[in-house]
Amino acid sequence: MNERIKRADARRNEESLLDAAAAVFVAAGVEAPVRDIAARAGVGTGTIYRHFPTRADLIVAVYRHQVEACAAAGPALLESGVTPYAALRSWIDLFVDFLVTKHGLAGVLRSDQAGFETLHAYFLDRLVPVCGALLAAAGAAGQIRTDVDAVTLMRGVGNLCIGAENDDRYDARKLVSVLIAGLR
Repeated sequence: MNERIKRADARRNEESLLDAAAAVFVAAGVEAPVRDIAARAGVGTGTIYRHFPTRADLIVAVYRHQVEACAAAGPALLESGVTPYAALRSWIDLFVDFLVTKHGLAGVLRSDQAGFETLHAYFLDRLVPVCGALLAAAGAAGQIRTDVDAVTLMRGVGNLCIGAENDDRYDARKLVSVLIAGLR
């Protein structure tokens, strides 16, 4: 029992580190100092290096953590009692947050093309079905048109997010909200 509690604590600590790293990456880029991530997480830099020996390990872990959080959010939003369209809009907001972070991560990861392709396949495998389920629920409820598939919507949202991390005047979320409103 004690070992199980310890593992749960270790998982929570790792998730806390990954959340802190993601926030720092959004604010300062993926080259931000590890000490900034450690300070945000409330741990020493040694703790981060113990979990993630290299920056690439940390970047990959943040990417996977964000994919999993986005994947888990879809069903939770549908079960929350809001309309399927509202669940889709909320999920797309989370997806936009992920994409803005992901662009910086992807740039660093592209140096390892095989690794990048594996992560991209993971991204598609985990998120396309979630987006598809949200679209299907909103379509079945008569809240959106039914002729847009998950890959098309996700690609459109992704294209609208390109450049958002380099221009403070560019409001990807506003443009994406216009796209989502167009599904009605």
